[in-house]
Amino acid sequence: MAVNENKWGLLYCPRNGWREGKRWLKIEKVLRQQHVDYDFVQSENQKSVERLVKMFINNGYKTIVIVGGDSALNDAVNCLMQVDKATREGIALGVIPHGMMNDFAHFWGFSDSDYEQTIKWLKQRRIRKIDLGCIRYTNKRDEKCHRYFLNCINVGLIAAIMNLRRKTHHFLGSRTLSFISSFVLMIFQRLDYKMHVKINEDEIQRRVMTMCIGNASGYGQTPNAVPYNGLLDVSVVYHPQITQLFEGFYLFVRGKFLNHRSVHPYRTREVEVKEASHALIGVDGRLMNTPKGSYKITVEQEVINFLIPA
Repeated sequence: MAVNENKWGLLYCPRNGWREGKRWLKIEKVLRQQHVDYDFVQSENQKSVERLVKMFINNGYKTIVIVGGDSALNDAVNCLMQVDKATREGIALGVIPHGMMNDFAHFWGFSDSDYEQTIKWLKQRRIRKIDLGCIRYTNKRDEKCHRYFLNCINVGLIAAIMNLRRKTHHFLGSRTLSFISSFVLMIFQRLDYKMHVKINEDEIQRRVMTMCIGNASGYGQTPNAVPYNGLLDVSVVYHPQITQLFEGFYLFVRGKFLNHRSVHPYRTREVEVKEASHALIGVDGRLMNTPKGSYKITVEQEVINFLIPA
């Protein structure tokens, strides 16, 4: 079925919460006021996001806008990377931030609440070609797999905290409260992991608390990373003393994470994780099944057309 090239394929990914309907009504009102021509579908879960994005692609939509957060965007870019380059080159991906975590949208300056400005920017269709990170691994069935990411991969404690944050957010609602409560709950988590990691010419073989590989800001852990230079920023955090741990949390909240003495930053095109015993892995804020054996994380340059503010 051919569609008008100016028509948006708009995928709404609801969050849990009593304000859900009110938020969508506000977005819908702005879309109507700005005379946006769009077709609307709503996701039910992660698998339905993938299915619906594929439907938009197969039906010829040139603009796909995700009303959702980092995880929904992750599903969308992984769908786009499954199609041939010529098809992908003709599609622009946009976001109206509406998730539990909207770090990639915030990187570009999109607001969680100023829908009018966001939609005005999207209508101007300013496109930036952006990079994607990619983790390549073997799963428990000995199958070769890969997963792309926009924002970051976390290995270790922060992946566990992000998982706790998702769970506590359903009960607490507030992003700040959920993160603080997750930080408190982490004292019951394993605090370091035996790792063997190769970054550039460096071989790290020691106990590590957490590692973040960022294509973008990485939830504050790779604050200097940008998704358009063909490089990944990496922050490796060794196990600090308990007093340093709280100092690190303070610097993290203040946006000065790299200033902490236990944080060791790198910039690279590839990270090889030869061993990371029992460490959880988070991809754009969502836990993935732990790979079997070693895995590699690389970057693919300028592969997605992303709509950015004018």
